[in-house]
Amino acid sequence: MAKAHRVNLREFQQALAERLQNKSAAQVGAARLGVIAAGERWLVRLSHAGEVIQAPPITPVPLTQSWFLGVTNIRGNLYSVTDFARFIGREPTHITVQSRLLLFGQRFAELRAGLIVQQVLGLRNVAGWTRLEAQGEAQWDWLGASWQAPGGEVWREIDMARLARSQSFLKVGL
Repeated sequence: MAKAHRVNLREFQQALAERLQNKSAAQVGAARLGVIAAGERWLVRLSHAGEVIQAPPITPVPLTQSWFLGVTNIRGNLYSVTDFARFIGREPTHITVQSRLLLFGQRFAELRAGLIVQQVLGLRNVAGWTRLEAQGEAQWDWLGASWQAPGGEVWREIDMARLARSQSFLKVGL
């Protein structure tokens, strides 16, 4: 079995911080991690994201929501795994070699959880982007800002802090 390729976002953030030392606080605060989920573009603040790893084996848990895939063991710790696409009411994510598990960051240490996304696109800087009016479902109490990139693509932000407190996300049982 091939070893899963891991990207330690904390180490990435530290290296990025060193490269961006001469940048303003506003420029650094505009950095986001871009992902694809449900065929749509999403952003996550770097301070809210933890590790990004290849989708690991997941053990299903009975009597849970269809979007709750189960639990996985990451270095001896159990993490709950949510299919983000299914959580927002879209078709389930077809897990491929490009799929990733985006873990909640250290600031949410009490919540050992992650989101399965189709693909991680890398760092995006929203400093030159246009902020749009809210573009999401009314029940998405965790939705952050929406942005339009210079090329016209629309990106929506997952506010991981609000998601970590959202009752719709925390209630996995049927």
